[in-house]
Amino acid sequence: MAAQLKPAGGRGHSTRGGGSTRVPFIVPILNPIVRRLMGAGFPFGPNALLTVRGRKTGRPRTTPVAVVEAGGRRWVVGTFGDVNWVRNLRAAGEGTITLGRRQERVRGVELSPDEAAAFFTEVIGPYVRRLALGRLLIGTVLGAGEVLDDPARAARSRPVFELTPQPP
Repeated sequence: MAAQLKPAGGRGHSTRGGGSTRVPFIVPILNPIVRRLMGAGFPFGPNALLTVRGRKTGRPRTTPVAVVEAGGRRWVVGTFGDVNWVRNLRAAGEGTITLGRRQERVRGVELSPDEAAAFFTEVIGPYVRRLALGRLLIGTVLGAGEVLDDPARAARSRPVFELTPQPP
């Protein structure tokens, strides 16, 4: 969900060797509002606040992300490619997830492109297809239709991290 990267030379950018991702214009407008509301404890579906140490400043950076839960496991997807929260989590390897008033330290391990493609096929595909407006949301609103139509291509441009709990 986070849109902190402004790609050079245009609206889209390539990541991990394939595909092009675009941040919908509304995301940078909504993220600060959603972040404040979620920080105050308002729920937003599967979204949580992810706080990660900035890779350059070392200061905590917080952004709303969608947390996918299935079979007792959790993941976050860089729907818009290598935005700042993705690069920060990649560098730090850990962060804090906040849901309502509950915080949990987590380790974030990036999936390989093959693992991410399997994740899109086996977890995201069935989940989105169960939702009445799932295809519309992922394809039109988020501009990530390739997650359903071409998971291997999507995996090259949309990083996926598995989150595991860290001891306090």
